[in-house]
Amino acid sequence: MKLSAAFVLLSAASVGAFSSPSAPKSISISAIKTISSLPSSTRYSNTNLFAASVASSGSNDDSTDSSSSSSGSTALTKQQKRKQQIKEEGGPLSFNTKYGALNPFAIYYGLVSIGLGLVWFVALTLSQLFYKVTGEKIDKKRRIPVFLSHIWGTLLMLFTGCFPKIENGEIIKEFHKSGRTAMFVSNHNSWMDIPFLGHTIGWLNYKFVAKKELEKVPILGKAIKVAKNVLVDRSDRRSQLLTLKQGMKWLNDGVNLCTFPEGTRSRSGRLMSFKNGAFKMAHKAGKPVVPISICRAADVMPSHWIFPFRPSGGICSVVVHEPVESEGRTEAELAQAVRESIISGLPENQRPLSS
Repeated sequence: MKLSAAFVLLSAASVGAFSSPSAPKSISISAIKTISSLPSSTRYSNTNLFAASVASSGSNDDSTDSSSSSSGSTALTKQQKRKQQIKEEGGPLSFNTKYGALNPFAIYYGLVSIGLGLVWFVALTLSQLFYKVTGEKIDKKRRIPVFLSHIWGTLLMLFTGCFPKIENGEIIKEFHKSGRTAMFVSNHNSWMDIPFLGHTIGWLNYKFVAKKELEKVPILGKAIKVAKNVLVDRSDRRSQLLTLKQGMKWLNDGVNLCTFPEGTRSRSGRLMSFKNGAFKMAHKAGKPVVPISICRAADVMPSHWIFPFRPSGGICSVVVHEPVESEGRTEAELAQAVRESIISGLPENQRPLSS
């Protein structure tokens, strides 16, 4: 349904590498004067000591310079490794920017996304005006902006060849026929997970449970606000309680919820620990949770790319699992059962090292 981040390069410099050479020079002037006033035999031995001292000092300077050079080459190596990785992933025409990597397909995807996004933005603005004019008495569940967002996501995946393969899709179809609502949860390690999840749930009304920071994302933020998605402010305890109540109300009013219980994208690709918010909502509302495994999304759009570097078709897949009922289970048991289902559908390199 919806949609993109930058990385910091490390560098180091040593002040000591520049200040230390001055110390031997001041010492050597003093030492020369002292040695010249000594008897010849003593002068000779002390001259040797002085020479050894200067040689030792020079050796230390060299090691400092070497250390500084090594630090610089290490940083350079990291840059080279990232460039090499980007080339291997996206081909010889790939390049890096401060916002992330791009290649010809990523640029094409971005242009299509933004082009469709502008139309999406206008449609959302008109729907927002519609709610103001009608006093929000029509479409109280905000179905229209969700429908508009779904059109955007579907057309984007159609024009870019990014539809994932859906396994066990009949489970969701049968669930929708039952007229029940549920909390749909999935693993998360790529921005592509968002349109994948929306596409899997289908054309029914649903709301995302997402972090409040997403309000700042252009166009996507407007879609989130107009559709009245559930936003979580992790820094505000009071806000979290209101979020819980809002989510439960949507479930009880016949609107599905969906979220990524890890709370953020997994940089390693492996499933991380779950936050309990989604399970608390479902458990208190007495609604089932539908586990979904999204496979290989990071193989087309890892975290260091602005847009996907290749089409998702034939690479990515979504595995739908049987709903897990909250009734008869504790909140912890519900979360564990859902986690086990998601893990069972993931490839080995996306499974947690310890469950």
